[in-house]
Amino acid sequence: MSRWVLLVAALAIGGCEKLARNMYDGAKTRPLQAEGAGGPSSSRRLPDGVVARTSGDLAGSSSGLRGAEAMGEARAAELAQAMPYPVTASVLARGRQRFEIYCAPCHSPLGDGDGLVARRGFPHPPDYRIARLRAAPDRHFYDVMTRGYGVMYAYADRVAPADRWAIVAWIRALQRTPLPEGRRSGAAQ
Repeated sequence: MSRWVLLVAALAIGGCEKLARNMYDGAKTRPLQAEGAGGPSSSRRLPDGVVARTSGDLAGSSSGLRGAEAMGEARAAELAQAMPYPVTASVLARGRQRFEIYCAPCHSPLGDGDGLVARRGFPHPPDYRIARLRAAPDRHFYDVMTRGYGVMYAYADRVAPADRWAIVAWIRALQRTPLPEGRRSGAAQ
């Protein structure tokens, strides 16, 4: 008899789960569906006097077709395929400064892939002077900084778009300079 009582009790407790779940999973309405006979719709009209407004970079443009003026300079720089700013001494100085803060620990100040982090066991990044990276478009370096690549994580949340382009300018300057005598690239070719 006690087995039957335990079995019935177990089934009753299992049946309560459905009732308890209904407390957590509320009633769901579909868009534009009436909430019962003659009741209000699940999608309500805006109150009188409310002005509909969009948001985002392309909100002021006509489907984004008005160009960089409508998007703003920062968004236009993010979408550029090549260096969107003129490379000046101040851009190079800013790029060098940002490179030494964010990139040099792995890539080294010379860009040869033999940074302090790599010397301590982390995988060596490639030397910027190899043919593949010399031929890479500016956008490649920008995208790698933005989204990450391989074991390198993304820097989009740490480095502003203009600073990423300044770092690209500095990388291009590093590619034009030879390594010092006796210094060999620490990265795999």
